Formats: sequence, structure tokens, C-alpha cells
Amino acid sequence: MTHSSLPFSTLRDLLRYAVTRFNTAKLFFGHGSADALDEAAYLLLHTLKLPLDKIDPFLDAKLLPEEIEAVLAVIERRAVERVPASYITNEAWLGTYRFYVDERVIVPRSFIAELIPERFSPWVDDAEAVENILELCTGSGCLPIMLADAFSNAQVDAVDISADALAVARRNVDEYELQDRVTLIQSDLYANVPDKKYDLIITNPPYVNSGSMAKLPQEYLHEPQIALAGGNDGMDLVRKIVEGAGKRLTPNGILMVEIGNERAFAEQAFADLDLTWLSTSAGDDMVFLLNASQLQ
Repeated sequence: MTHSSLPFSTLRDLLRYAVTRFNTAKLFFGHGSADALDEAAYLLLHTLKLPLDKIDPFLDAKLLPEEIEAVLAVIERRAVERVPASYITNEAWLGTYRFYVDERVIVPRSFIAELIPERFSPWVDDAEAVENILELCTGSGCLPIMLADAFSNAQVDAVDISADALAVARRNVDEYELQDRVTLIQSDLYANVPDKKYDLIITNPPYVNSGSMAKLPQEYLHEPQIALAGGNDGMDLVRKIVEGAGKRLTPNGILMVEIGNERAFAEQAFADLDLTWLSTSAGDDMVFLLNASQLQ
């Protein structure tokens, strides 16, 4: 096909094509975009180095042949390989925060992230008094960076079992210049964690039960499976986290655990504990909280 016969000339043409292509391929959008239009707009704007929040002024701009080719290559990669968009662009957003990501970490997505700007009010009385935070299963380091920002007097210890994930986290911590406040620790949960008491223990651990793992959309299979799989009922790691939290929390400390769609399994696993469920944009069954006195 010669360039002159390419059916695309404007961003609007390519946007329409991408949406049709994504819907025809029945892509899954669970990594930040709501639907095919969102995803297409993001990928096009990112590829053309345009502001991500302003597509309108550019819709009728004519594109250069090499720009059209670059955009078509990205559309094809997303549609054929079903790679999450974040791995194509090497970035992910949580709220206003941008993080570097690649295949060494799962794409950041967290309901806890929504609660951080309010500094976990009303569960945390005095955010200024929070001095030590432990964040388990850190992945790309997104939550500790947001936590360090929100709790300005806190030191954050961020733990992951994967050296690969910690290399990505290192890059993000350095980017935000938080080296002196966020300490990255390679550890299987609490194994190598310093012997001190924490005001907050925060975690978004692997929690997908084996039944759900077997049915995951292809997009998720590009992610490190160790960061998703939570065993038979999804609670393998969560049990260890809850079990070890009591002796590591300050007397008024709080444990906060994100468990996605696994509320039923969580309530079964911790039937003897009165879990407090926090409200997020996805409802009241994604994140639970336990306080130190419940864990003694």
C-alpha cells in the first residue's frame, strides 16, 4: 500500500479505527481505561506525545505518514498481542501520579490509592503522628511513593519478594526523589523486615483465587503471575500478612489489606475477626481494615 492511498489522515480517523479494532478484538480493559475509546485516546495521545487530557484541539489535525504508521503499530500490538497499554507506553497513572512500569511488575491499580490523599481519614486520627509505614508486595513502588507524600513525617519500608519488581520500584522512588524516605527491601513478606513497630501496615497482595486465575483475560497473562496468584481461595498470603501484623503494629496501629473481588473468601478466612470494609469507587468490598487491638 502506498502512503497516498492510506485511508487515514487525521487523529479522528485513527481514533475511530482503533475503537473499532479494539471492540472487534474483544479486548479487556482492566488496567486503567474504562473502555475502548478511553484506551484508544490514551494510546494515540501518548504515541504522538500530545497532552493526555486534551484530545479535542488535535482531532482534525492531519498526521504525517510516519506518525500514522507509529500509531497503527501500537493499535496492532494492543489488539493482536493483547498487551496491557501500560507495557506499550511504559507508564501507568494512579490519580495524578505517573509511574514507570514494564513487564517486571503488574500494572498499578489499587483502591487503597484512592484513600491515600485523604490520609485514611477517619481511621487515622493524626496523620502528622504517623512515623513508620510498612508496605508489603510493593511491585512498582506506587503506593509507598503516594504514602510518603501524604504522611509527611513518615518513613516507609516497601517490601517485595521480586528483585525485578524492586528494580522498577527503585526507578520510581528515584524519579520522585524519595530515596531518603522510602526504603526498598527484598523480602518474603515479613522475613527481612526491620524489627520495629509500624503505625500502618498497608498491602495490595496477590489475592486471585485459583478458579479465577484459570479464567483470567489474556491481558493479565502478560503480568508476573506471582503478583496475582493467591492460592486456592486467594488468601494464602493474606493469612500470613494478618497473622504477622499484630506484633509489628504500634498499640493504635492499623492493617489495611486490598483483596479485590475476594470478600467472600476473606470473610471465610477471617471469620473470627470483625473486618471493617472501606468504601472505594468500586463499592465496599475491596479493602478491609483491622486495628492492632483486634490482632493481639
